[in-house]
Amino acid sequence: MIKRIRIFFSKFGKMLFNLCLYLSIAAAVVLGISRLAAILMTGGQITTSEAAPKARVAIVFGAGLTRDGGPSLVLRDRVAAAAQLYFDGKVERLLMSGDNRFVYYNEPEAMRQYAIGLGVPEEAIVLDYAGRRTYDTCYRAGYIFGVTEAILVTQNFHLPRALILCNAMGLKATGVASDISDYTRSTELVWQIRELPATLVAFIEAYITHPEPVLGDKEPIFYD
Repeated sequence: MIKRIRIFFSKFGKMLFNLCLYLSIAAAVVLGISRLAAILMTGGQITTSEAAPKARVAIVFGAGLTRDGGPSLVLRDRVAAAAQLYFDGKVERLLMSGDNRFVYYNEPEAMRQYAIGLGVPEEAIVLDYAGRRTYDTCYRAGYIFGVTEAILVTQNFHLPRALILCNAMGLKATGVASDISDYTRSTELVWQIRELPATLVAFIEAYITHPEPVLGDKEPIFYD
């Protein structure tokens, strides 16, 4: 009797292991395909700062703060790249979108202060305090701020997902990578791994579920 029980659990264990293995492989394939699709679909929209076409607005995506409330290295690079687009006459306004759900966590304000420190005039900066996710930023750019065409400024690993989302929301976008600093290989690997599920979720939200982010009164950047 005991022997039969052992045989049963042995076979059950193997079946469970095989099932988990097959499910893991299937999940990896789906994640990989979605990421590859995003890269192929948006490759023609990514360019350099010098070659970027003019657009009235550059959208700068939030990327975390340091413990003292300042912009992280990744975020500083995004703001610096956007500032250069402004200095080069490629854009008229910088829409800085980030998270401000908590009193002591204000990404847009940190971005604004850093940009001003780089020489960007305050009147050229527009803040979006409810850009909690990439999806929210793209959605609110059109719905709240009336943006129809923009240059998206973020790191290269993030651009395909950002472009997919903005494209799905009817925003004509070009992507400019802000990979200014030398990031560690381990950091870049983490980013790439994180983008796998994030990109799949982006496709689902952009084309199937269409969740509504935090909205509010419309604040068009331009009135013409």
